[in-house]
Amino acid sequence: MGFYDHSVTDPQGNDVPMADYEGKVVIVVNTATGCGFTPHYEPLEQMWEDLHDKGLEIVDVPCNQFGAQTPGTDDEVHEFCTLTYGTQFPQMRKSDVNGENQLPLFAWLKGQRGFEGFGEGETARFMEGHLAKIDPDYASSPDIKWNFTKFVIDRGGNVIARFEPTADMADVRACVEGLL
Repeated sequence: MGFYDHSVTDPQGNDVPMADYEGKVVIVVNTATGCGFTPHYEPLEQMWEDLHDKGLEIVDVPCNQFGAQTPGTDDEVHEFCTLTYGTQFPQMRKSDVNGENQLPLFAWLKGQRGFEGFGEGETARFMEGHLAKIDPDYASSPDIKWNFTKFVIDRGGNVIARFEPTADMADVRACVEGLL
């Protein structure tokens, strides 16, 4: 199975096949409305506005698995994002990205690009310390570690990069622009 063989569900219960994005550059991201990384919506929206006509798509999957930071219904999450950040890219149904009920798409993505660390800096050190308290062996698993982990898929359906939430959004944008 590849990227285009997967699908996710939108808030209305409709199937959204990744095959609809064939030939596009796609960012798949698990999001949250009450997280310290929630401001990532702003540069994601700016990328979508600037690059959508050149072939960028964003698959936004709200998730409540990390600190219960995505409370509310799908409608409430959507309302928050559109009113607070002016998001125009589509959001999917709130879903799990790890564990027994994870979306098969995320299982596949993690199989393509595992966790490689949080990088350098104060936020990276904070995340490392925080997760070590929850699971001392967290770094050995490909699981999603926190909200706003981003996978970049090229026009051929290949996972080119995985960006942890601590990554500089300018680096995410540079990666995307290099694929367009």
